[in-house]
Parts: sequence; C-alpha cells; structure tokens
Amino acid sequence: MSTAEQTYIMVKPDGVQRGLVGEIIARFEKRGFKLVALKLATPPKEHLEAHYADLKDKAFFPSLIKYMLSGPVVCMVWEGLDAVKTGRAMLGATNPLASAPGTIRGDYALQTGANVCHGSDSVENGQKEIQLWFPEGIAQYKLSSADWVYES
Repeated sequence: MSTAEQTYIMVKPDGVQRGLVGEIIARFEKRGFKLVALKLATPPKEHLEAHYADLKDKAFFPSLIKYMLSGPVVCMVWEGLDAVKTGRAMLGATNPLASAPGTIRGDYALQTGANVCHGSDSVENGQKEIQLWFPEGIAQYKLSSADWVYES
C-alpha cells in the first residue's frame, strides 16, 4: 500500500550551474508531488560531511566533498505518496550510464561524480536529511490539486 511521506532532493552544483533547477522542479510538480521546502544554499564543508557521513570511509569521499563545495546547491523537500521510492526512480541510477532515458540522470548526466541530483534513499534517511538541511522546518499546506492527483 502506498503511503504519504517526504523526501529530500538536492540539485548538486553541476545541476545548478547547468540551469537544470527549473526542469527538475517541473518534473516533480508534474508528477503530482507537493513542494514543502526550497532554498539555495552554499553549505560549509562540515555540513556536507555530516550529510555524507555514511560515505566517509569511501576512497571518493574527499573528491565528493570538494565537488559539493564547488558551487551552490538547491535543497528541496517534496511530499506525496511513496515520495522516496518514486523520487529515486525519477532520478535514476547513481551511475548515470545505468540510468534509463527519461530519468533525470539518464537525460542530463554522464558521470557518477557529477550526477546532477541527490535523493533520499529511505524514509528514515529522508527525515534525517530534512532536519539537517531545514532545521527551521517546512511549510504545511493543502495542495489545491491534491483531489485531482490522489484517489479519495
């Protein structure tokens, strides 16, 4: 059964620099998800290290942090039925070469190191990421199109 949940989606520096923010937002809106938080950020190294703490022992960790410090990121929280699973499907595989055409990474990325977006990999991690990136909280409102997107 599908459940309403929230997911954290971040447009990485390459996506921001390439002007893909609007396209990515449009895809989530067209899918029927509700945007409940949005900001442009230039996070410090410590913040990025906290976000990617699960990868700290990987050989690529220093280059990942360097890349993420190379420009601003766009931080978003999207809400809807199965938002985490569907969001990940919309992004495509972490390695863009394994991503299907029609996914964000499949359409816009060529390398794992610059793969346009990050998306929460579980509901639990999504909540941790939302708290890390939006300590001020998120918007609460009813999406006017919800009755047209979701079955009663």
